[in-house]
Amino acid sequence: MSAEATNPATPGPVAPATPRRRSRPRIDLRRLVGAALLGPASRGRLPDAIGHVVEVHRAHHPDADLETLRRAYVLAESSHRGQTRKSGEPYITHPLAVTLILAELGAETTTLTASLLHDTVEDTDVTLDQVGEQFGAEVRYLVDGVTKLEKVDYGAAAEPETFRKMLVATGNDVRVMSIKLADRLHNMRTLGVMRPEKQARIAKVTRDVLIPLAERLGVQALKTELEDLVFAILHPEEYERTRELVVENASRADDPLAEFADAMRAILRDAGIQAEVLIRPRHFVSVHRFSRKRGRMRGSDFGRLLVLVNEDADCYAVLGELHTCMTPVVSEFKDFIAVPKFNLYQSLHTAVAREDGQVAEVLIRTHQMHKVAEAGVVALGNPYPAPPEDQTGERSAADEERVDPTRPGWLSRLLDWQEAAPDPDTFWSVLREDLAQDREITVFRPDGGTLGLPDGATCVDAAYAQYGEDAHACIGARVNGRLATLSTVLRDGDTVQLLMGQDPASEPSREWLDHAHTPAARIAIQRWLATHPAPAEPQDSAPAQDPGAAKAAEETARSTADPSAADTPAPPPGAAVTVVGRPDATVRLAGCCTPVPLDDITGFLVRGGVVTVHRAECAAVARMASAGREEADVSWGDTTGCRVSLVAESFGRPHLLADLTEAMALEGAEIVSATVEPPSQQRVRHTYTVQLPDAAHLPALLRAMRNVPGVYDVDRAQHHAQASAETA
Repeated sequence: MSAEATNPATPGPVAPATPRRRSRPRIDLRRLVGAALLGPASRGRLPDAIGHVVEVHRAHHPDADLETLRRAYVLAESSHRGQTRKSGEPYITHPLAVTLILAELGAETTTLTASLLHDTVEDTDVTLDQVGEQFGAEVRYLVDGVTKLEKVDYGAAAEPETFRKMLVATGNDVRVMSIKLADRLHNMRTLGVMRPEKQARIAKVTRDVLIPLAERLGVQALKTELEDLVFAILHPEEYERTRELVVENASRADDPLAEFADAMRAILRDAGIQAEVLIRPRHFVSVHRFSRKRGRMRGSDFGRLLVLVNEDADCYAVLGELHTCMTPVVSEFKDFIAVPKFNLYQSLHTAVAREDGQVAEVLIRTHQMHKVAEAGVVALGNPYPAPPEDQTGERSAADEERVDPTRPGWLSRLLDWQEAAPDPDTFWSVLREDLAQDREITVFRPDGGTLGLPDGATCVDAAYAQYGEDAHACIGARVNGRLATLSTVLRDGDTVQLLMGQDPASEPSREWLDHAHTPAARIAIQRWLATHPAPAEPQDSAPAQDPGAAKAAEETARSTADPSAADTPAPPPGAAVTVVGRPDATVRLAGCCTPVPLDDITGFLVRGGVVTVHRAECAAVARMASAGREEADVSWGDTTGCRVSLVAESFGRPHLLADLTEAMALEGAEIVSATVEPPSQQRVRHTYTVQLPDAAHLPALLRAMRNVPGVYDVDRAQHHAQASAETA
């Protein structure tokens, strides 16, 4: 925001704009510059500069009161008059552009009013009290929520504390974060005038914090464009290669997606279903991810088909017709209407194939679902009643305590744990780690209540989510009626009964850190450990000759901030990893990605002098780097024997297990451990830890397992890794 305000006499150079993924309605800056320099229009007449905003706003809200917008523009324009952006345009063009972005998403008038004024308190002489007096308590609250804290007062902590302030404000009114996201999108669109190092810094914060927040709030229209802009800045070479792929596909003589769309329109027309079939091109980051995952892309891979209908029942009618008249890819079906995502998203997902091998992904949703899918919380309008005000215009006590009853569970958890992280550095690193967890599950308590937890959470996390620091006294759990260890990973829909001890002096086990997946649990356990340090070893004892001390040292080494190293077997003999400059370092292979010789690897130094080793593409690598973990230069030793975990997905059939283990034995794999989960919908999931004499045999082993009848997929285990945008 204020970083772009400059002295009018020293405008910055104009850099080429970053290429965009698709054409969107935009403000004509030249027209706005002229309108802004002319000053406000006469009272009662809308200024020309906000004509674009008004036109878009009326399309969503025909009965909107435009007088408030007129007054907000007049105050913003007069306050920012004389200020310019680094590109040389009058500064007023920035709040206008931010407001237009929100208007396009369907934001209501109060949000647009606050977005016009969002920089006035930060960059001009306008005060929050003046905003409240002229526009009411709601607008005052929103403007205050997005106003940055001063570096003069907070120093290096200004940025993390500003985000903490915005998140707390978002807990009471999600429109605060809507304005911040639109503000960052416009700044990213015009980031070309900044120095490269500043572009990279802003892009990294956008990648680590704002893009995950946009995803969680369901604002896909902002999230996808932010992803592409970050991609272009942080990975210019990969961005250019992806752009070339898209251009090459656009020059094709045929368009498989258009042919699929025509066929679907005919099918639905014959069935008497009123529907709109659209082609949705993938944005650049999506194309990049798809090409890395699938390899060479076909014409139908560059987009998806969107079918829009009027009623929920029509969605299932469309699905039935497409599966009847076309060849469905059953494994691609997902029902997010019956079970919406945690960010409000609803759609039916399926895919259909034709004889030449082209496969088209299909999204089926109502027009209202589509609006929410694009705009997320912005599409909900104003979830709050008008705040009561006394005669002086001040906010009432009731308004101070208002809470959004629809606030998502992840935001409630974030607000809870941030109170326990007073240190800005801790808050900033844990925030990024928390936002990297992009799936949520719901588990049930015996009393009928629910707990919202991130995917991968354990009974330890459930205990601290339910009881806070009283969870130190937890002694066990029942999951779906059966006794379970606290390290048990929970699944969506599980019922969890936590067993609490009666001793008020109960203490958490140091091993709980290995199983704590949520920031709230980790912070509570780490705080207890910090106030109850482990007894120091006697100086005259030799750890190598003291089994008890050796076990304590091992436990200390495992209690690190790298959860992916938990429960990982030591590297097998001969498969040593060399740590450059640390020949005597203790090395652990990360359980999240099970690296084997010939993999590209990265090492991180964790507590206790241990070096954890990850595959270079492991999702945990980015989280460890963003948390400030020290990297260690690692390489494989001379021998190539390895231990690796594999996950096989299969259909249930007699003798499958015998056939699969026989195929593994024929490839020379020694099975160290095996787990077969109960069948679900005639599908079975097997997890094997195997010892191989040579990592080069791994591809042949995977092929042999996939060739067993009934097995439809085999891959390396990814125990704790979260899906992550490799490029964002």
